[in-house]
Amino acid sequence: MSTDCKLDRIDLRILSQLQKRGRITNIELADAVGLSASPCLIRVKRLERAGYIVGYGAQIQFEKLGDLQLVFTEVTLADHRRDDFVNFVNAIKDVDEIVECHLASGGYDYLLKFVTRSVSHYQSIIEGLLERDIGIEKYFSYVIIKTAFLKTQYPLESLFSQNHH
Repeated sequence: MSTDCKLDRIDLRILSQLQKRGRITNIELADAVGLSASPCLIRVKRLERAGYIVGYGAQIQFEKLGDLQLVFTEVTLADHRRDDFVNFVNAIKDVDEIVECHLASGGYDYLLKFVTRSVSHYQSIIEGLLERDIGIEKYFSYVIIKTAFLKTQYPLESLFSQNHH
């Protein structure tokens, strides 16, 4: 997978449109970005081959499915050797309820995002992780009461456009 293709403003428009509407037809996409259908499809295929587009999926309205509990957790590891970080990530990456894992600077090592059925479900998962002895020295949990808003698309054109420095 080559990632050496240079993106121009039309590529950024294509990526922005596909973030918003993954099921858009090629004709609609071409119209939205100012191309004819064939060159648009060629660009989309090039972006896929280069690894900029890694998949397409549905955005689910989770509240309709039932109550869920979001918990953000700051994790500090006991030791800070390279292997300690690798072992921790390997130990948690298959925990379905952990949907995000970010290595962070500052007062802790990782910020994790959990999606669980309840606070007690979260607590049972975190206790299970502690029992596995995967290097967690301490953790702080932030139970989310309400999400004010959640953006699912990144502002690609304003972040990467050549006109904005």
